[in-house]
Amino acid sequence: MIHRLLGLVLVALVPLVLLRDAAGSAVAGSLAAGTVLLFIALATPKAQRGRQAFVAVGTLLFLACVATRDDWPALGLRALSQGAFIGAFFVALASLRSPASTSPAIARCGRYLATQPPGRRYLALTGGGHLFALVLSYGAITLLGGLTESVTRQETDPEIRTVRNRRMLLAIQRGFVASLAWSPLAFAMAVTTSLVPHSSWSGAAPFALVNAALLTLVGWRLDSRYKPKVPRAVPLAVNTLGTIRDAAPLFVLLLVLFAGVGVVELLTGLKFITVVMALVPVVALGWIALQARGETAPQSRFTGRLQRLALVDVPSYAPEILLLAMAGIIGTLGAALIEPWLAGSGARLDLAALPTPAILAGLVLLVPLLGQLGMNPILSVSLFAPLLPSAQAMGVSPNAVVVAITAGWALAGASSPFTATTLLVGRLGEVSALHVGIVWNRSFMAVATLVLLASVLVAAHLMRV
Repeated sequence: MIHRLLGLVLVALVPLVLLRDAAGSAVAGSLAAGTVLLFIALATPKAQRGRQAFVAVGTLLFLACVATRDDWPALGLRALSQGAFIGAFFVALASLRSPASTSPAIARCGRYLATQPPGRRYLALTGGGHLFALVLSYGAITLLGGLTESVTRQETDPEIRTVRNRRMLLAIQRGFVASLAWSPLAFAMAVTTSLVPHSSWSGAAPFALVNAALLTLVGWRLDSRYKPKVPRAVPLAVNTLGTIRDAAPLFVLLLVLFAGVGVVELLTGLKFITVVMALVPVVALGWIALQARGETAPQSRFTGRLQRLALVDVPSYAPEILLLAMAGIIGTLGAALIEPWLAGSGARLDLAALPTPAILAGLVLLVPLLGQLGMNPILSVSLFAPLLPSAQAMGVSPNAVVVAITAGWALAGASSPFTATTLLVGRLGEVSALHVGIVWNRSFMAVATLVLLASVLVAAHLMRV
């Protein structure tokens, strides 16, 4: 019963947040805040202790606001509004994963990419990890990682099998983290643009796409240049399953999504995160309807799929949504508590006095650094973004700040042992997430960090105001 109720509560978040953001409805905003609070109350008792600890920290921070701030009701509402946005955004994206995970076309595309010959395999997998991440999010690593296991399993030498599995998993992971730098369907861009005033995805995307391309290029060059030396290693002959045409449905889907988001954002003036939350569920419902059309009793199948999506699939994400929503709430409350202290101590003024390149470079480095200390990027960015000097004071476009933060977010995805990317890759590679972040990705992080620092500074120079 609680499981189904959680599904209904989470699904209700999406229209409430849309009404709040698109129509400016204060009533919808208050209802969204109350709905996410109800979700937290329902999900916490059955959550793991780590997630319960996040709820406890958020509660303590709220009590601290009550004790020290006269505007604590507004702060509490702002924090819950951020949690509601994160929950609604997650549910909107999850609606797309449901038809994608059962699509034969997506499965064929994954098999085609995973069975490419050695000379093309890295680029195929890193490109596939990037493209699948746009649709499946972390499910891309699970899907492609599982397919690569079936490929490497054909190798009889355990040492060679381990090395090849590592290289293929890293190709997928690095393709995934490259998407974090620019994708409108990633939390990195969604959360950052919601926290940086007057920023937009369409304004940041051209420069963020350059960062994504640089991450892909760095990973490919390192894999090509520093192939592990394994005795007796010979190319593993694998029959390519399918043709390039099997990738066509994925490209069509992405074209519909990104063209739709870009056009609607430009025509309506709505923030892209609002457009994404409105458009993605519509695309998902259309996809489910197309899948049901080829089955017997299509209307019944369509209704059954919707019920499963709302009452089974969505509530299954409750632990992840609880963690991410609380990260946003903690970051918002923590920033509100720190800000008066910074203002009183003059630290905010000192920060504003720093050279703009130093601030932007610090953002690229800070997100992955805090990730090593256990801070989810949603938490760390929600915490420090409100404390930054305004983009106008720094003399750059707000989109330059977004490009810097999402670059750091991508680096955190490759290195932090507390992110889902390293945890999943570690599980598939039978090593710890810490080993993935600081051993497997050591060279990648060193080179990619330098390259992204240079890219962010060049982008800031081009986006001066």
